[in-house]
Amino acid sequence: MPTPTSTTNPTLQIGPHTVQPPVVLAPMAGITNAPFRTLCREFSGGKGLFVSEMITTRALVERNDKTMQLITFDASEKPRSLQLYGVDPATVGKAVRMIVEEDLADHIDLNFGCPVPKVTRKGGGSALPYKRNLLRAILREAVAGAGDLPVTMKMRKGIDDDHLTYLDAGRIAVEEGVRAIALHGRTTAQHYGGTADWEAIARLKEHVPEIPVLGNGDIWSAEDALRMVRETGCDGVVVGRGCLGRPWLFADLVAAFEGGTRPGAGDLGGRGTRPTLREVADIMVRHATLLGEWIGDESRGVIDFRKHVAWYLKGFAVGSEMRKRLAVTSSLEELRAGLDGLDLDQPWPTGADGPRGRTSGNNRVVLPDGWLKDPYDCAGVGEDAELDTSGG
Repeated sequence: MPTPTSTTNPTLQIGPHTVQPPVVLAPMAGITNAPFRTLCREFSGGKGLFVSEMITTRALVERNDKTMQLITFDASEKPRSLQLYGVDPATVGKAVRMIVEEDLADHIDLNFGCPVPKVTRKGGGSALPYKRNLLRAILREAVAGAGDLPVTMKMRKGIDDDHLTYLDAGRIAVEEGVRAIALHGRTTAQHYGGTADWEAIARLKEHVPEIPVLGNGDIWSAEDALRMVRETGCDGVVVGRGCLGRPWLFADLVAAFEGGTRPGAGDLGGRGTRPTLREVADIMVRHATLLGEWIGDESRGVIDFRKHVAWYLKGFAVGSEMRKRLAVTSSLEELRAGLDGLDLDQPWPTGADGPRGRTSGNNRVVLPDGWLKDPYDCAGVGEDAELDTSGG
């Protein structure tokens, strides 16, 4: 295990970009669009790094309308961080060159961590690092095409406990010029179940000391983030499910890493982290409003917001009928009226800071036929393996 690391005001350097404190919003399909990034960034005071949801390289190169909207950044987003998914090195290279030539982003992250079947069945996401030569080819194309833009990658431990890839993948990344690696301490087979293996994060940090290693998995609070850094020696943290329905978690993270005092309960005016239901309701309406403005249609924005309702209300005393009502609203007026019918003076509920989002595990991994026969042979992987739509 590494020597315990100081967590007071640490700095993460990704190419020319200084990220202080070293806190990163994980790309999440359908979640980390511009409105959600705006909320998280506001609570952090503009500190940290906020990554777009997954953008498929084929859809980007073909200028898919949905994809072109997903890559839009607010003028206040600095640096603009964009995550790409791709399986074909040539297509990845085209997408990266397009980003550079058209000044679409300041930082490119590559997705090798997604465990969902529609991605892994094509050899993408967390399945891809098993094919070492394919991984190397993609990284080489991306880094060459990126020029001065830093390229990073996010990955998992491997496909399952019998097919671990993260140490080999980490070494390949260093050799190909990747600037930082984020490791989710689970395998593809685990999906989001069980407990994240933080020891694997420590082993990766020891294995590739040349570049920053960020830890991901089971960070539900600022205390978890500090503990991960102390125990693993990682250079920063990537937070995903922990901020679902809790964009204010970034206020907590910034305060903790900077060694400051966290504001108390019900003090969101001071960027606190234990809001009352009234404050949560106000944030819910703002989130839905931002979505409507981004999409260009209030109703569609509120409909897109529906997926967030259960996360925001987790732990609060809200009856099942009211939850159902809020989950089918289609206007801001309807959403606000439903929220006003709740007991808004409820304090932040005990236990609501724990796990949220997907928690399924022990899933069968869906892979291309013969994928595990040879970790170096890339036969059968081509442009037809590229997803043609973005957002997961």
